Amino acid sequence: MEKVVIIPTYNEKENIEAIVRKVFSLSEAFDILVIDDGSPDGTADIVKRLQGEFSGKLHLVQRAGKQGLGTAYIAGFRWALERDYDYVFEMDADFSHNPEDLLRLYGAVVERGAGVVIGSRYVCGVNVVNWPMKRVIMSYYASLYVRKMTGMPVRDATAGFVCYSRAALEAIDFDRIRMKGYGFQIEMKYTAWRLGWKIVEVPIIFTDRTLGTSKMSSGIFGEAFWGVMKLRFRKIAGRERKS
Repeated sequence: MEKVVIIPTYNEKENIEAIVRKVFSLSEAFDILVIDDGSPDGTADIVKRLQGEFSGKLHLVQRAGKQGLGTAYIAGFRWALERDYDYVFEMDADFSHNPEDLLRLYGAVVERGAGVVIGSRYVCGVNVVNWPMKRVIMSYYASLYVRKMTGMPVRDATAGFVCYSRAALEAIDFDRIRMKGYGFQIEMKYTAWRLGWKIVEVPIIFTDRTLGTSKMSSGIFGEAFWGVMKLRFRKIAGRERKS
């Protein structure tokens, strides 16, 4: 089964080489696709250097300027589907997601027949390390808000550590995904759920970055808040439906 991990980057020079090497050291074989939005710190140059060492396994898409997390992932999804990957993973570059947990997400998607597997911070209590309490509360209640507004039975709707099966991604019409920031993660999960795909949450421990700078902003949260209010009234159409 061919597997690719999509890692969006903007100014991640402190983390990118270490995260690439860690993923390639795992017992399962994963390819990596880095999607860099014109990082002025030279992140893409580091990836290009590493491509000489990991030829055919490490891939890079460079885009001009910051275009949003959602558009980066959708570009990555299209890239992966064109190249016949069976499973596509989302993961941050900053080690807030433990690369070792890729093995657990992969095991869950294969063994439990899921279309979507979420590395969940909240399915077993609150498993977040080094976040300010204000941010933990905001994140936790954001997912609670999503459950109440949409009825989607997911404890960590805003999670960014996710595995999609090829079939689930093929069913989603990416042109209908409207949110580009924080809300993108919610909209993708909600769309898959409405199309009938099984969603499984695997408990993880989320550890805030120690190197580099967070990309969160109040505008990202605002888009998610208002976008979720509209989701429950939106007609969800896919290229194919799973019964």
